Amino acid sequence: MSADEQQIRELVATWMSATEAGDVDGVLALMADDVVFLVPGQPPFGKQKFAEMSRPAPGAPKPQFKGHSEIQEIQVLGDWAFMRSRLVVEVIPPGGGKTIKRAGHTFSVLRKSAGRWQLARDANLLTTVDP
Repeated sequence: MSADEQQIRELVATWMSATEAGDVDGVLALMADDVVFLVPGQPPFGKQKFAEMSRPAPGAPKPQFKGHSEIQEIQVLGDWAFMRSRLVVEVIPPGGGKTIKRAGHTFSVLRKSAGRWQLARDANLLTTVDP
């Protein structure tokens, strides 16, 4: 495994652990400033919208997140790379409401800048499944 592939795998592991810890700023640091997300049923959005969607309203309790990413392919092409993975995410509402489970595939484009990989584009094809 190349050093670049290892760094990309570490980025994914850091993303997952920061998400589970509720560390929104930690997740945002893994994204390029011009990141674009593609998800079903919504227009493309960037880092600011991701941050807004990830932070609860002031004083509101935070949901818990659990997830697992299974990387199926990484290809590195100079300072660009793409990754294909299978992702499962569970959102546990505060107060013990019904858990929402989403699963599916993702296709991500990463860019290396100043020696570190960041997410540049992400197509997330997750759909809701029974927990």
